[in-house]
Amino acid sequence: MPSDLLGDLLRQVSRSFYLSLAVLPSGLREPIGLAYLLARAADTIADTRLVVRAERLGHLETLRQSCAGEPADVGALARACAPQQPSAPERRLLERVPEALVRVAALPPSDQHEVRAVLATLMSGMIFDLTRFPGEDAAELAAIETLEELDHYIYLVAGCVGPFWTVLHVAHRPRLGDWALREMSEQGVSFGKALQLTNVLRDVPGDLAHGRCYLPARELAALGLGPRDLLAPTGAGRARPLYRRLLGLALEHYDVAWSYTLAIPKLEWRMRLACAWPLLIGLATLAELAAHPNPLGAGAPIKISRGAVRALLAQSALTAFSNRALTAQAARVRARIAV
Repeated sequence: MPSDLLGDLLRQVSRSFYLSLAVLPSGLREPIGLAYLLARAADTIADTRLVVRAERLGHLETLRQSCAGEPADVGALARACAPQQPSAPERRLLERVPEALVRVAALPPSDQHEVRAVLATLMSGMIFDLTRFPGEDAAELAAIETLEELDHYIYLVAGCVGPFWTVLHVAHRPRLGDWALREMSEQGVSFGKALQLTNVLRDVPGDLAHGRCYLPARELAALGLGPRDLLAPTGAGRARPLYRRLLGLALEHYDVAWSYTLAIPKLEWRMRLACAWPLLIGLATLAELAAHPNPLGAGAPIKISRGAVRALLAQSALTAFSNRALTAQAARVRARIAV
């Protein structure tokens, strides 16, 4: 891969996604990697709390225009946000946005179109997030209103990636020529939603501390709770039925995502692994959340160990050609989740 934009830098800002990107066929790494890096840059801008919210929204709009191929001063957003990053890789990421945009413009027209389209949707989700939650801490806590609004949000920031991934693979990999593109794209939406809902459930305590509650207010009200009640141990405990209901919803999305993965031709083992790995890691994370005595009030993020990740990857690498073996591996992880 040219320079380290899709190598060292991507690995430093996302170890888990880098694994999937690295195993993909070479022709897919450029468009998918560039889309990821620019989305990650947008997310970094959205999360730069030392820059006032109105300015962050302006910088996101600048990046959105640039990703769409419109003229915009991307250097300004790097100058404003990069110095505020405590992480050196995040600073370098923002500084190299202009390079990533040049490489998007050099993609084949069909790939370029798909990258620009998915980035437009992803950034609309980030703008939705910044406008939907006006505060920065628990004192200004606000909540998603309904399950439908939560579903819309996880589509914007993750579910939309499934069709993007599917269209690019079908275009680049002749063995996928007989795939029903519309049906597989719809299954791909569930793939992204499964992973994002896992992130939502894992990050509840941190999100509450930053003024964001993704547990729908209407569902909390049915339990006699409001978002602020989740800040207290008793309220968090009373919200467990809703939390487990959302765990169950995530599992439904994982089931669809596994159907998607098992439908990939066995000779497309790189794509199979690139899909199986995040699903196995996500399921294992759900298992940890389900087993935790207080996931709504955990003091530190709940996640699986690096050793457990390595074990999942190693086992799946040996079973990539077998639907039966991959299904059995996923079933063992899923069996640990009681909802």
